[in-house]
Amino acid sequence: MRKKIQQTIKPLLKTFFVLSLVLALALGHADGALAARSGGRIGGGSFRMPSSGRTYTPRTYAPPGGGGYYPGGGFGFPFLLPLWGFGGGFGGLFSILIFIAIANFLVQSFRRSNSDGIEDVGYNSNPNVSVTRLQVGLLAQARDLQPELNKIAEIADTNSPEGRAAVLQETSLALLRHPEYWVYAGGGTQQAKLSSAESQFNRLALAERSKFSEETLSNVNNQLKAALAKEALPASSELDNPTKLISEGPGEYIIVTLLAATLGKLETPAINSTESLRQALRQIGSIPGEQLLAIEVLWTPQAEGDTLTSDDLLAEYPDLTLV
Repeated sequence: MRKKIQQTIKPLLKTFFVLSLVLALALGHADGALAARSGGRIGGGSFRMPSSGRTYTPRTYAPPGGGGYYPGGGFGFPFLLPLWGFGGGFGGLFSILIFIAIANFLVQSFRRSNSDGIEDVGYNSNPNVSVTRLQVGLLAQARDLQPELNKIAEIADTNSPEGRAAVLQETSLALLRHPEYWVYAGGGTQQAKLSSAESQFNRLALAERSKFSEETLSNVNNQLKAALAKEALPASSELDNPTKLISEGPGEYIIVTLLAATLGKLETPAINSTESLRQALRQIGSIPGEQLLAIEVLWTPQAEGDTLTSDDLLAEYPDLTLV
């Protein structure tokens, strides 16, 4: 009896085992496909005050009467003081010193009142910093965009302020050249003091980078790294499947993120239309190098043949809005 039960159960167990193995392999493959999201990255900069910042230069002022002046900005006191009013000796010298001290105080006060705007950046050790994030979602038909971003990453000089400004400018131009593919957008600007701006900037950058399974191309502080082309080959073979292209073609996207930390207050428009997106791209692309502290440009997918589906976009970028 027991032998007969074992003979009956054994085929069922074998069938169950095979089905479980097939199901596990299928689900494992699906999870791997969902996790395979390549990304590109360009970044650089630091949150130290630029060494080429504005320095204090003493100014000189001439008296209204056209009298002479001494180097360093002091008034020509001998021309202002009537010689007959001060006799020789200690009393006259003491009066001159008092007059010079009062006049010097007035000159310094005048200088400070005329350079309040300059001192805010040049002398304040903890100035205001704007941390701006701008994201654009495009249809994957804009395939010329990915080679453009790859080229920017390969030649970018991310160690210099001018090079970082050029990265933002070229990336903004690349996006502005493909307005017919714009679908989603989002972003905004947050204000912070220099002492806390770095952690805020890094938090935003890490949040975006965590959405990639791998950074297949990166140029950070002039350290260029690229994944081997063979790693992208399995994904590129999907291009040979016309059924997959037809079914997922309209649902494929490219997401580009621009992060910039700038000295001073930068106000970007609320992005709710193609016109406001165009304005924001022009604004972030025209930030001068001496105002930039740090940048990050991130995009996905980067590897050839990799896709970002509508499900991926909704899951990872829920704050984007249609434009």
